[in-house]
This record gives sequence, C-alpha cells and structure tokens, in this order.
Amino acid sequence: MTSSSSTASPNGGARVELDDVGVRYPNAPLPAVDGVDLTIESGTFAVLLGPSGCGKSTLLRTINRLVEPTTGTIRIDGVEIRDCDATELRRGIGYVIQAVGLFPHYTVAENVSVVPRLLGWERERIERRVDDLLRMIRLDPARYRNRRPRELSGGEAQRVGVARALAAEPRVLLMDEPFAAVDAIVRASLQDEIARVHRELGTTIVFVTHDVDEALRLADRIVVMNAGHVVQTGSPAEVLEHPADDFVRDLVGVDAETRRLALERPLIQR
Repeated sequence: MTSSSSTASPNGGARVELDDVGVRYPNAPLPAVDGVDLTIESGTFAVLLGPSGCGKSTLLRTINRLVEPTTGTIRIDGVEIRDCDATELRRGIGYVIQAVGLFPHYTVAENVSVVPRLLGWERERIERRVDDLLRMIRLDPARYRNRRPRELSGGEAQRVGVARALAAEPRVLLMDEPFAAVDAIVRASLQDEIARVHRELGTTIVFVTHDVDEALRLADRIVVMNAGHVVQTGSPAEVLEHPADDFVRDLVGVDAETRRLALERPLIQR
C-alpha cells in the first residue's frame, strides 16, 4: 500500500478482517495459528490474550506480513494485504514491540521521523509531526528531540517507540507485549498513555498480552487464544462474566470479582 492508501490515512482507524487464517511453521507438528476468523472494527482497541505459545504474537504479525499466513485471507478496509507490496504495507501500519528497537545513533526526533522520511514527507511537515507526537506522549520536544536513546529511561524509550509507530498516521497500530519489560508503576503510566492516545486518535489497535489485568484495563474487545485457536471474543465484562469454557474461566477466574470491580473504575483521564 502506498502512503495515500487506507492504512496510512489519518482519518480514524481501519477495519481488519481475518478469514480462516492459519500459520504452520516448517517441521512443526501443529499449526501455530489455526482457522482464525476475526473482525476488528474501525477504531477498536482489540487485545489478543492468552498464555505464552498460544499463537497470539504470530497472529498479530500476520497482519503486517512479518509472518505470511499459510491459509486464509486478511483484509484492511477491504484490501487483501497480499495484493500490496509488503514494504509499503508495513510503512502504513504502526508496530511496537517489547524491545523498542530505537536506532541508538539517531536522536529521538530522527527515530520518530524514520517512516515519514522514507515516505518522502516534506521537512516542515515532519518537524511538526515529531513535535506534535512528543507532546502527545508527554515528552517536551525542547528537552527530548535531540536526546539519544541511551539518555532515556525505559518508560521514555517505550513512549518514543509509540510515537515512532504513529508518525506516519497509520490507521492500524500493532503492539506486541510492548510494556512487559518495564516495572509496574511505569507500566501503569504507559497503559494510561496508550489509552489516552487511542481516545484522541481513534486508531485501530491490536495489542498482545498474557496479562489478564492489562487486557481488562485497555481493551474494547478481548480475543482469547489457546493453542492457535480463538476460543472467545467479547468485551472485558463479557469475558469475565460469561467465560466460554473452562480454559477462559481458569484464565480470568483468579480474583474475578476484584477484576469486575476494577472495570467500573475507568483509566485516569489526564
């Protein structure tokens, strides 16, 4: 997809449809992902939840073709992703991972502006976008734009990683356990920030976690996975109150009543 296509537009989030998506790695006895049918509506914050090895990260990476599906089709706003050039597709989809992956020899501003520069944006537009995003993630541009990654805390680096993923105004943002490596206090702050960014931009977010409380805190819609299959989708309240089977019940069952009460307390409005 080119920079003017649906996945690079600033106008809200894109609709993501997965039909019978499967992934089988070479020599693996079982598929990593098997027969997934899933529709993520425009502007939804969808969380893929499940234990390690259940296929959630693999499924996430099929959306930007870092993993090619063995079977099935994936469409973004009706466009089959395999009809698009893979590089152009990825430039139009934000992607944040646990390791952050900032370029150590680039400044914060240079890291954030990587994709807009590849897309040929004008310098003035890039400069405005960098400053706007740094302000959005609560990092003062005057203080942070010329810093190097080594001068950032773990939480600050993750914020810059989010800004970089949003820089080209993607309509889909993929986040693979992005806050798992930071401490609990920083993690809660980052959760608040990504929830606020989602409210402001309306970007469709697909977020991977094995942490039930993180899923309940962030999601509009939870997608529970087990052994490569989607076993339940629903709102946080639906998953808590009406688990589809014993696996889901066991997954969310510890402190379920406390978790139900927590759903009644919204994220801090900052």
